[in-house]
Amino acid sequence: MKKHLFLLVLFISHILLAQGNDTLILSFNEFLGYVKKYHPIARQAELQIGIGQANLMRSRGGFDPKIEVDYDRKQFKGVDYYDRFNATFKIPTWYGIELKGSFEQNEGEFLNQDEILPADGLFSAGVSVSVLQGIWINERMATLKRAKYFREQSLADRDLLVNEILFKASKAYFDWLQAYKNKAVFDNFVENANSRLDGIKRSAESGDIASIDVVEANIAFQDRLLSMEQAKVELRNKTLELSNFLWMENNIPIELQPNVIPNVRINKEVDITLEILGKPLDSFSLENHPKIKSLGFKLAGLEVDKRLKANKILPKIDLEYNFLTETPEFLNSFQTQQYKGGITFRFPLFLRKERGELKLAKYKLNDTQFEIDNAEIEIRNKVLAIYAALDSYQVQDDLIKNIVSDYNRLLAAEERKFDFGESSLFLIINRESKLIDSELKQNEVQNKFLTEKAKLFRSLAINPENL
Repeated sequence: MKKHLFLLVLFISHILLAQGNDTLILSFNEFLGYVKKYHPIARQAELQIGIGQANLMRSRGGFDPKIEVDYDRKQFKGVDYYDRFNATFKIPTWYGIELKGSFEQNEGEFLNQDEILPADGLFSAGVSVSVLQGIWINERMATLKRAKYFREQSLADRDLLVNEILFKASKAYFDWLQAYKNKAVFDNFVENANSRLDGIKRSAESGDIASIDVVEANIAFQDRLLSMEQAKVELRNKTLELSNFLWMENNIPIELQPNVIPNVRINKEVDITLEILGKPLDSFSLENHPKIKSLGFKLAGLEVDKRLKANKILPKIDLEYNFLTETPEFLNSFQTQQYKGGITFRFPLFLRKERGELKLAKYKLNDTQFEIDNAEIEIRNKVLAIYAALDSYQVQDDLIKNIVSDYNRLLAAEERKFDFGESSLFLIINRESKLIDSELKQNEVQNKFLTEKAKLFRSLAINPENL
């Protein structure tokens, strides 16, 4: 427990900037930095790269040299029936060619005639070749090519996973910011309503105004208190939702304390952190989009699979030739008249399995191509819609700022008129309610504006390098 508390203090000291003596600011940039570095989903995304590398290593294993040793012996009632030993060294190569060297030594009273070898054994060195099926592409070659494409695809998929978790974290931060600013609005107006209630009470006691105004002022004060309590609950909920994204090294979750607040001057920080600053619409390109790249590598892997299935329709003809010698240390002992060779021919008569697999490979290829075409249209249209929405929210932001400013002026004018006895408490409370609604609306517009920026970040599938 002490260790966890120490890590929590260390975390706060690194990511929070003190403001005064009571509150600590958690900036958007630092928040996303910790999400990217320590959140389990972000760390899980990094595993995709390791999986791709491991898969590639496994595929390259298909070309590893191999040593095979076979040893059989039978002895019964004092008779050595046979003693067979065969050691082979094989080197697979790229184009369906396999180099092979072997050593055989057989002894016993019941060997077949073709198994009788020189006493010191027989050495052979040769090659086996696939002539039609398997020479230009075979299972080993296809597996390695697919693994290379999968490795590149895993990099793009990693970027997509990281981008998605950062988008969700950004949305949680913006909701937290809105809830904090909403509570600040009600905190301010609760204080105003309380001060107004005290003043109304004093004026009623001196007989300057009717006592019923005290009731009206008290109702307004209690209404502001009620709204503030609701805002506190909402802020607490949004703080907990934000805490879902905060983790430390060793998979330790963190819960934000009440004195931690968001950065209220966030607009420019969002553009810089999400790396969307200075990205006009004409700079958008689908070619480098991780989603399209991922599907492109998937398509390339399926193309390899289709080529392999098409190759399997050809007849399978394997040729093998081995030089034989008792003295491998002398190169001139390998003579063409001493050899072991053979040919293997296989060809299914109807090819139903092979033709069916080829059709399935073509269907998968077409299906992925359709997916790419659809993804390109969806991404392009989303980006166009988001840029249009951002322009609209910029206008809305300017408008709501003017509305809030005008309502402030109206309220101030109404309060001056009330001081001169030319207005009523009802009008002041009404003006104040309109001002509260406009400030809450301003917070909502800001939240939508920031969320739209996060949507642009997600649509572009950016994996920020500076976090």
